[in-house]
Amino acid sequence: MIAIIDYDAGNLKSVEKALVSLGAEPVVTRDPRELLAADHVILPGVGAFGDAMEKLHQYHLIPVIREIADRGTPFLGICLGLQLLFEGSEESPGVCGLGLCKGTIRILPQTEGLKVPHMGWNSLCYGTANGRLFQGIPEHSYVYFVHSYYLRAENPAIVTASTEYITRIHASIEQDNLFACQFHPEKSGSVGLAILKNFLTIR
Repeated sequence: MIAIIDYDAGNLKSVEKALVSLGAEPVVTRDPRELLAADHVILPGVGAFGDAMEKLHQYHLIPVIREIADRGTPFLGICLGLQLLFEGSEESPGVCGLGLCKGTIRILPQTEGLKVPHMGWNSLCYGTANGRLFQGIPEHSYVYFVHSYYLRAENPAIVTASTEYITRIHASIEQDNLFACQFHPEKSGSVGLAILKNFLTIR
């Protein structure tokens, strides 16, 4: 079973639709029993870091997510879902993230001629690690971003893809069974569907 964590964040339906197009039968849920029974778990999200963490607390999902991570279940964070895996964000000072990965979420600096939020297609430059999400996908493939904040991971070894927009953006990470993308694979055409398909093959 593939579970999509429902914590009232945006973009759940887009992720569900993309998975269905791959022949999967995802379940959108916040039921701990369903989440812990899943073979793959996805944490999507569009919204504010602080609000999202408040919802995860409200629905008692934080210990569930930690248990999923501890069990080794393949787990994918998308956009805000990537940011929540880390320790905190400049968007919500004083609010702790899940802290499953080390690093901070920073605001994209204002730069003349470049708009924030960053909305559009950017190419990926792969890291030194051989990211399992990108198997069979050529480097410099284009994916779709919508964000005002970006990851700076503490350990560059977990960064499997980066992109350039105003600054160097850590666009995807892999740490044991934890995977995450700042971009939206569900909105990235055939490349994005290939990334999601790769995730579903991970055991």
